[in-house]
Parts: sequence; C-alpha cells; structure tokens
Amino acid sequence: MALLFRTHYNLARESISKNRTRSFLTCLGIAIGVASIILILSLMGSIRNLVDGQVKAAGSDLIVVRPSSIKNTVESVVEQLTSSGQYRNSNLSLKDVSSIAALPEVAAAAPIVQINATLTANRVNDNGENYTSTVESAPVVATSADFAKVQNLVLSSGSFLEKHYNDNIAVVGRSLSLSLFGTTEPVAKTFSLFGEKFIVVGALPEADDPINFNNIDFDNSVFVNAEFLVKKGENIQVQQINVKAKNTDKMDELAGKIREEVIANKAGDTNFSVLYGDDISHPANGLFMIVSGMLTLVAGISLVVGGIGIMNIMLVSVAERTHEIGIRKSVGATSGNILLQFLFESFILSGLGGLFGLVLGYTLAFFISIVTPFAPYIDLSILGMTLATSFTIGLVFGIYPALKAAKKNPIESLRHSR
Repeated sequence: MALLFRTHYNLARESISKNRTRSFLTCLGIAIGVASIILILSLMGSIRNLVDGQVKAAGSDLIVVRPSSIKNTVESVVEQLTSSGQYRNSNLSLKDVSSIAALPEVAAAAPIVQINATLTANRVNDNGENYTSTVESAPVVATSADFAKVQNLVLSSGSFLEKHYNDNIAVVGRSLSLSLFGTTEPVAKTFSLFGEKFIVVGALPEADDPINFNNIDFDNSVFVNAEFLVKKGENIQVQQINVKAKNTDKMDELAGKIREEVIANKAGDTNFSVLYGDDISHPANGLFMIVSGMLTLVAGISLVVGGIGIMNIMLVSVAERTHEIGIRKSVGATSGNILLQFLFESFILSGLGGLFGLVLGYTLAFFISIVTPFAPYIDLSILGMTLATSFTIGLVFGIYPALKAAKKNPIESLRHSR
C-alpha cells in the first residue's frame, strides 16, 4: 500500500512539474479563497479579543445596563446592523441612573446618550481673518462626570464634565479637536451645538483602540452633560448605563438590586439587561460572529470557483494522458488504481493551494496589523478547518475527472495518440 501511494505521489509530482504554470494558476484559485477566509477570521478574532480585553481592563467591578432583554441573539445583532442609532427604542432614563447611583454598593453610575450633530466654532486663519469652522455629523456623547470614574478615563488636559459655574461644558477628542479648532489643546475654546455656546473644559488623548464595548469613537466625539442633550429632544434616550461597584465580591447581588431599581422605575417593565463580567461583550461578539460568518460565506465562493478550476484542469489532464491510462491498464492497473492516481493529483493541487493560502492570508493580516491595532489572530482550529476544507474541495471536485479516467477502455485508450 505504501509503495502504491508513493507511486501515485511520484506520478502526481511529475504531472504537476510538467505543467508548472497551469498547476500554479490552479493552486492560486484555491489559495485566494483560503487567504480570504484566513484574513477575515483573523481580523474578526482580533477584534473580539480587543473588545474582551477592554472589558477586562475596565475591571471586574463594571456593570452595564442596556435596553432589551435579548442577549447575543440574531434579532439583537440584526438590530445593531440595521439601525444607525443602536437601542433607539431605549426604555432607560436619567431617573434610572439616579436610582442606581443612590445604591450604597455603587461607586459611580454614568449614562450614555449618543447622537450625531453639527458643531461650529470661530477660528482665525493665517492671515488673521475670522472664519467659521464646521464639523458635520459629529458624534455627540452625553454622559456625566462619573463616566471618567467608571471608565478609568485619563485626560490629556482639563477635567471631565465636573461641576462648573456653567453647565454648557464639553470634553473633546483629539481628532475632533484638530478638525474643529485646528489644535490638540482645545481647553477654554468655545463651539456651538444646537444654537448654544459650549466651553471646552477637557481634552482626551489619542485613543489606542478605535473599537470598544461602549461603541464610542473617543477620538472623534465631543462629550457633554446628559441633562442638556435629553432636554433638547423628545426622541433622545439613554442608550446605556455604566456602573462601577464598590465591592466585586457580590456582583450578582448588586446586579439583582440594580435590576429591581430599574423595574420599579418602569412599573414592572423588564425589557432591559443588566450585564457584568464576560456577558458585557456578548452582544458585540454576536455581531462579529454574524459578520464574519457572512464574509466567510462570500469568501467560500472563491473556494468553489477554485474547485471548479481543479476539475477543469484535471479533465484536461485526463484527456492528455489517455494513452498513459491505456498502458497502465494493459499492464495490470485496476480502475481503482487509476481513480486513486488522479484523486491523489487533485488532492495535492488543492493541498498546495491551501498551504499557500494560509501563508498569504496571515501575511496580509500581519501587514494590516502594522497600520491598525488588530494583531493577527492565530487559532489552530481555524488552521485545521481551513486546510481540511481546501483538501475536501480537491477531493470533491477531483472525483468526476478521476471516475472518467477510471472508466476508460484500455483498448480505446491505447489507440489514442499522445
């Protein structure tokens, strides 16, 4: 048996070597499909690790209250994909924040309200002329001073929405500060939001992670007091409440008390979730799983195309080697031997394409990691599954040409000219 497989391997290697360009292009079809799948799964795995790491970095004392009791389901993920305003139909309110903050076990509680709005500021150009700087659809995050405590937020200058003589105060992200004011030191500068003047009292440093479990772009956002924003519109609602516990020993007990407080405020409405620990990142992970699944399915189409390429090349190879098949059968080779010979060749082609695709996929992931915070995510189960898929593609699409070769009549095959 070992001798038979060695013979099939030598014949396959000889055939591939004789047609190197054709074999390379055939392998390339499989490689592109495998590389696409590896790249997608690597990036999605990196993003999931990034979010999970942020939740752990925020501390084991973090509790998050979100609208909807649905957790990590297709319905909640589809809602996130199809709605620009996540949790648009929120039933949370500032009253819930106050009730939660009043609990003796709570160190801090901060609401999160997110909208997009136009910001304007007066600037002076290089010629000393005044002009208006405008940022369209800027992310506006309404929260409270407790947000900095809950998130362990460090500012590059100023303070975070602490009580001042003026309620219209703001904290600006680094990129937004450059766009609006042309500087990374915006403290004491003013801008207009909804026709009202705001003074900047704090500035955030450049954010390392563009994706986080709060769904906030810290670099491009402006932070204002929640009371101001909620009063500005009837449809503006609290989308999330972040809570910092004083003691981490009884997180489940505190989560139960928070739930009771919110239910009491809502007259029995339980359409919300109180999450802590690993559960905080579950909705985001559900979203990433759906997205990666969809993208992987699309990338899998290229694997099928590569498989069709293998079938096409193998059919050409069978036609070219008809005389060889006749000689082998005439000296005792069975139909099973011929079948295995051509299956072995398609198996090798798909395997080489799979290995090349792995290298190409992780090489692309590495280069992407240079310009993004997404480090390549390597998982042995992903490697094994992808390689197994590429080998399976070779066997499935090689079976028809192999059967066609095995069924050839030896007498008719010998008459076939080389």
